[in-house]
Amino acid sequence: MSPWQNNGDTPITETLMTYRFLVTAPRLAAAGQRALADAGCEVFYIQDAQDANEVERILASQPIDAVISRTVLLSGAAIESCATLRVICKHGVGVTNIDVQAATAAGIPVFTTPGTNTSSVAELTIGLMIGAARKVAYFDRELRAGRWTRTGDGMQLHGRTLGLIGFGQIGRQVAKIAHALGMKVHVFDPALDRDTAGAHVTVENSVQALLTKSNVLSLHCPVNAHTRGMIDAAAIEALPDGSIVINTARGELIDEAALVDALKRGKLAAAGLDTFAHEPLGADDPLAHLSNVVLTPHVGGSTPDALDAVATSAVDACLSYLRGESANSTSCVNPDVLLSDKKVIA
Repeated sequence: MSPWQNNGDTPITETLMTYRFLVTAPRLAAAGQRALADAGCEVFYIQDAQDANEVERILASQPIDAVISRTVLLSGAAIESCATLRVICKHGVGVTNIDVQAATAAGIPVFTTPGTNTSSVAELTIGLMIGAARKVAYFDRELRAGRWTRTGDGMQLHGRTLGLIGFGQIGRQVAKIAHALGMKVHVFDPALDRDTAGAHVTVENSVQALLTKSNVLSLHCPVNAHTRGMIDAAAIEALPDGSIVINTARGELIDEAALVDALKRGKLAAAGLDTFAHEPLGADDPLAHLSNVVLTPHVGGSTPDALDAVATSAVDACLSYLRGESANSTSCVNPDVLLSDKKVIA
C-alpha cells in the first residue's frame, strides 16, 4: 500500500471505492474520515503538513478526483498536473494557499466551509484578547522564572471599545461575547446591512472611522486586493495610544514590520496573533521575541468539535459536486465555474 493512503486510520474496501481524495495534511478529523469511508472513497494523505512538493507528486501520479486543502500551498502546477481533478474544497475559509486562478482556468470549483468553526475561532479571539489585555503570557513566564512580578498596568476590557473589521459569523459571535464583557462594539464591513447588525453594535462608515475609536482592534475579514496589508503603519497610528491588535483571520492583513515597530515603541500595548504572513512562524521572527505579544500557531479552528464539523462539510461539498448534485454557490469562491459547467446552483 502506498504510504500516502489512509494514514492507518480508515480501512479501504476495494469494492466500495467511488472517488479518490487527496487531503493535504497527515490526517483528517474522525468525522470526515467516516464520511469518506461510508462513501467508499480512496483517500491519500501527505506525510509532511508543510510539504508542497509532496502535494504536487501525488497529484501528478494519482488520478485524484477531489482535494481537501489544509494550509500547505496548492499550486497552479499541482492543479494543472492532475487531469482527473474535478473539485477542491478548503478545510476552512481562507484560500490564499490555493491557486484559485489556476483552478478556475481548469474549470475546477473551489469551495470553502463557512460557519463550521465559528465558535472555536471566536472563543480563541476572546482568549487572545483577554490574554493580551491582562498580560497573561508575560506573567506566566515571570512566575516560571521565579519572579513574583505584580505590575498593575493591564487593560480592563469592560467599558473599552472593540473594533471589528469584518462582521460575518465569527465577527458576530465575538461581538456577542464582547458585549457580555461590557465592551462597546463598533464594526466596519462593506457588505453589512445596518438593519441586521444588532442593537448593541455601532456600524462605522469606514475603516478610518473605526480605527480612531478602537481600544481593541480585531480582524475578521478575508485577504484580497483591498484588505492585504490594510493594517499598515498609517492604520496603526490612527488607533488610540495603548491599543491592542488581535488577528485570528489571516496574517497577510497586517504589515508585520509596522506592527513590531508599534509594539516596541509603545504605540500599541499588546497584540494577540493566531495567524502570520509567513507560516510556520520562524524562531527568529521579531514577533516571537516581544514580551507584549501572545502567539498561537494558527489553531483558531483546531478543536475536535470544529475539526469534525469542517472535515464533514468539506467532504460533503466535494461529494455533492462529484455526484452532480446541487452546488452551493455561496460557499464557492469561483462560482462562474459552476455556471459554465451548467451545474444546478442552490
